[in-house]
Amino acid sequence: MNAIVALCHFCELHGPRTLFCTEVLHSPLPQGASSGDVSGQNEQAEEEEGGIQMSSRIRSHSPAEGASTDSSSPGPKKSDMCEGCRSLAGGHPGYVSHDKETSIKYVSHQHPNHPQLFSIVRQACVRSLSCEVCPGREGPIFFGDEQHGFVFSHTFFIKDSLARGFQRWYSIITIMMDRIYLINSWPFLLGKIRGIIDELQGKALKVFEAEQYGCPQRAQRMNTAFTPFLHQRNGNAARSLTSLTNDENLWACLHTSFAWLLKACGSRLTEKLLEGAPTEDTLVQMEKLADLKEESEGWDGSEEEEKPSAQTDVVEGQELSKCPPETSLMPDCNSWNVAHRRLSVFRSLRHMRQVLGASAFRMLAWHVLMGNQVIWKARDMDLVQSAFDVLRTMLPVGCVRIIPYSDQYEEAYRCNFLGLSPHVQIPSHILSSEFAVLVEVRTATRSSLYPTLFDDEQSLNKYEFVVTSGSPVAADRESLTVE
Repeated sequence: MNAIVALCHFCELHGPRTLFCTEVLHSPLPQGASSGDVSGQNEQAEEEEGGIQMSSRIRSHSPAEGASTDSSSPGPKKSDMCEGCRSLAGGHPGYVSHDKETSIKYVSHQHPNHPQLFSIVRQACVRSLSCEVCPGREGPIFFGDEQHGFVFSHTFFIKDSLARGFQRWYSIITIMMDRIYLINSWPFLLGKIRGIIDELQGKALKVFEAEQYGCPQRAQRMNTAFTPFLHQRNGNAARSLTSLTNDENLWACLHTSFAWLLKACGSRLTEKLLEGAPTEDTLVQMEKLADLKEESEGWDGSEEEEKPSAQTDVVEGQELSKCPPETSLMPDCNSWNVAHRRLSVFRSLRHMRQVLGASAFRMLAWHVLMGNQVIWKARDMDLVQSAFDVLRTMLPVGCVRIIPYSDQYEEAYRCNFLGLSPHVQIPSHILSSEFAVLVEVRTATRSSLYPTLFDDEQSLNKYEFVVTSGSPVAADRESLTVE
């Protein structure tokens, strides 16, 4: 993830300051960085965790210390920093983690080495600890713009027995140029950064309680005569975060946490290249898959409590048939599904037109395109199912509602494709309605109604198809064509 994570502090002497930041490098190390180990008595240790190799072997001098002799260094001068404004000690080389999987380096120091990045981080630091603060001054907030980047900021307090109000103000900020990506990562960043803050506050609270137990500051301050505030600012006013938490390895731990945060946040979201906007069918299909997933989870939880029903369920664009309640018939139901997948009675719209005839097919297709209810009455469930599979290709996915086979008539609002057994009585107002079409599959009186072209069409020779409707298509209506 192309972002910068930084820890900021509001110093009572110098105002908002950046204490520690971690950035992602896809190219060689910044200017002044060295790929070799820093010479010294202590050998640099390396750790591997989650595919990230950690070491502290960057610069021979670090801009984090703020004492660089280069006048063009973006960091503040040494005279403008106190103990509370400084993270890494003078001469500390900083930290680098190497991601072996992606060849990305995660570099941590006090300030970014690039002047433009330093300016962006500096401005985000000042805004996070001054004007961009949530109610209560402790919690997450989002701000930013296209020019200076977008920022996720979480402000918090650290206990300090020597500070005003016995607490100091800090913030952890994440800076990105991609606003949408940062907003989508809000829940993830909030949970992980909150965990880092809780750990820091827990360590500082132990130190605070120990100092208060040894030398209570509240009573001592109340007994002290009033003096001007500036006179009270002694050397103890500026304390480093390592002193407040009593953790000498604090910055190494923060580097590990920040590096993992950048890697994990970048891995949890992936981008997909789409050629144009998603179609309506694609959106409907995605919604149906989500609905089916929720329904399947509900069925898994209540499968042992509820008995299976013989009635067919309807989902838009999907048919979900249930087997009869007798458990002995379950293998037969499964074998029927397998047979259905192997056999396709109607292969295409052109094939159906050849079977039904041009006039009957034109009437049927017109009612399908107009959104009217299409009713098939037949004994052969395979035949009805294959007819619906072919006809549904004429409509968008979201406009298809199928009940493949039922023992009773279902209203048009429940389905626009309805399969019925021959003995089912259809209401008279439906038969005379102009918003419905009926296809009756009867036993043929002749051996064949049309020339047999393929062996798998032998199953259609024993049927004849009668298409009727209360509002037949006018003869002068423009004919439909099948491409």
